[in-house]
Amino acid sequence: MAQKRLYDLHVDAMMIICYRYVPNREDAKEVMLDGFYNVFKNIGSFQYIGDGSLKAWMRKIMVNQCLMYLRKRKMVFADADTVNDETAGGDDTIGRLSAKEIIRLIHTLPDGYRTVFNLHVFEEKNHKEISLLLGISESTSKTQLHKAKKLLQKKILENV
Repeated sequence: MAQKRLYDLHVDAMMIICYRYVPNREDAKEVMLDGFYNVFKNIGSFQYIGDGSLKAWMRKIMVNQCLMYLRKRKMVFADADTVNDETAGGDDTIGRLSAKEIIRLIHTLPDGYRTVFNLHVFEEKNHKEISLLLGISESTSKTQLHKAKKLLQKKILENV
């Protein structure tokens, strides 16, 4: 009963995390269920640190589960190269889109771009942490993020 209660309390938040990394809803749900399996299997190793520590611990498990899924799918990373930091559009452009539309546009990014973007923006990981998590160089992480932002910006401008 306790596992069901824990699942019911956190299923929506954990699904949102998985869906950010795995844009196919059925695959994201499968990844989330595997993540909950790991939560229940490893609950004995959880250490309470304060309010929010359980959710943070579960979030970390879900992100790791998503990364394992993407590794199995052999996500592709673009080669690191010189990047240009041009920006276009006004600051209010993104304000014209709903959160749902922005998430939909993030889903259209290639796996490598989307994964680095999510880790950097939503999980607040730096490039060194991302490179260790994904087994890529820091410069590849930086390039992926830059290209993700450029492509996302282009897609946003096309949809406004």
